[in-house]
Amino acid sequence: MPNNKKIKTIKPFNAVIFGGDGDLAVRKIYPAICKRFLDGQLHVDFHVYAITMNDEKHKDFFTNVKKFILDSIDFKINEAKVNEFISKMILHICPGDNEQGYKDLKVKLDADSGYQTVYYLSTPSVAFGPICNSLKKYGLVNELSKVVLEKPLGHDLASFLEINGSVSTAFKEHQIYRIDHYLGKETVQNLMVLRFANHLFENAWNAQHVDSVQITVAESLGVEKRGAYYDQSGALLDMVQNHLLQLLCLIAMEPPVRMEANFVRDEKLKVIQALRLYDDKSVAKETVRGQYTRGEVEGQTLNSYLEDIQKFSSNTETFVALKAHVDNWRWKDVPFYLRTGKRMPKRYSEIIINFKSVAHNVFNPDEVIPGNKLIIRLQPEERIEVVQMSKMPGPGGYRYRPIALKLDFVDSIKERIPEAYERLFIDILRGEQTLFMRQDELEAAWIWVESITKSWKKSNQKNILYEAGSWGPGDLIMNEYEKWSKSIIYGFTSVEQ
Repeated sequence: MPNNKKIKTIKPFNAVIFGGDGDLAVRKIYPAICKRFLDGQLHVDFHVYAITMNDEKHKDFFTNVKKFILDSIDFKINEAKVNEFISKMILHICPGDNEQGYKDLKVKLDADSGYQTVYYLSTPSVAFGPICNSLKKYGLVNELSKVVLEKPLGHDLASFLEINGSVSTAFKEHQIYRIDHYLGKETVQNLMVLRFANHLFENAWNAQHVDSVQITVAESLGVEKRGAYYDQSGALLDMVQNHLLQLLCLIAMEPPVRMEANFVRDEKLKVIQALRLYDDKSVAKETVRGQYTRGEVEGQTLNSYLEDIQKFSSNTETFVALKAHVDNWRWKDVPFYLRTGKRMPKRYSEIIINFKSVAHNVFNPDEVIPGNKLIIRLQPEERIEVVQMSKMPGPGGYRYRPIALKLDFVDSIKERIPEAYERLFIDILRGEQTLFMRQDELEAAWIWVESITKSWKKSNQKNILYEAGSWGPGDLIMNEYEKWSKSIIYGFTSVEQ
């Protein structure tokens, strides 16, 4: 049965990208908007303003943007339409809180009377407050204005509240879009349908049937050009506080009253508030910190983290594994294992729902039959699999092994699947906030995260070194944490691996 929910229309807009010459804007934001234009979804008038601090190095700006757009397109290219999109882009110079720069921008935007304006802050979060203050000061905010905030929103609860307070003086909550691109992935969207449109799964989605949940985001790269930022944040703030925690919320949340923004975010908030806080004792037993040292992959020598950031010492973690608990009726005593790390052997993101074993093995009472698994792969390829036990062919009795049944998700869809930023940008234009985080949700998340960071500091918990190109520091500490199953925390349990 089709979804009869009325889809909000897209109105003419101006997209104003602060940090418009930065890596995120050039590699992700402009290609996302262009692809929606090429697909015919942006059938309204619009302009894209790239805000930059100076124009000294921007002679080839549009040429470089076009190159990244063309390189990112994985379908038949209509170069004339790409050129048409580039013609809608405007490079605007605005050095800091420059009165003339903002006044000139206002003149340009006022020329498009009735357009909605999307201010996309693709900058460090310390600039969010000053930019929003300037937008308000120079009269660039009205009821048709929206602001998009990229992560991270601060580095602790106090800084988040300060940044959010500054943004909130210029924009109302319904105008603020706190973005997490993981929530725009098609497989993450399908997780909601998988749960709430299928009795088979939702009926077993609780502590009675689920043994554990794994959420893994493994990165093969090191810190690259983000060393200065990363050394101030680490894996916990860079990945767990936003990406992994949002995925946990979607898995653990109760069914919302309706699939609308505040109903969904109400349920996500309840999950975060139900997360058990850590103290100096539990953080030692249920968290692991690691930092990559020199290693080798396929004959190539990889630098250590300290070499990458050009420092002699640093206590910043590049790997973190957590055993989290959602203390509510549905998830009582079900561990949620969160793991992320840099310089892993391969890049991938995955959710695994580990179901409990059958109560009794009729084929061999002395042997435990492994439980079923629901595997949701988010990247690099997107897929969903169900792992079940199946009989091995041939005579000789009932011999069985796990077999993965691939859900007909990608194969049954012939159209190109839009990337996360494409989906999220269209939602912003439509005023659809379901996939964006609310203020109280992030505040609760910071309270939980600070229970970890403060406990780490109080207990003086150190990083465990692991070789770049390995799966992390698991083997070194396994004897200390008997309850941590090696296959769950440090092993990779999808059938393919």
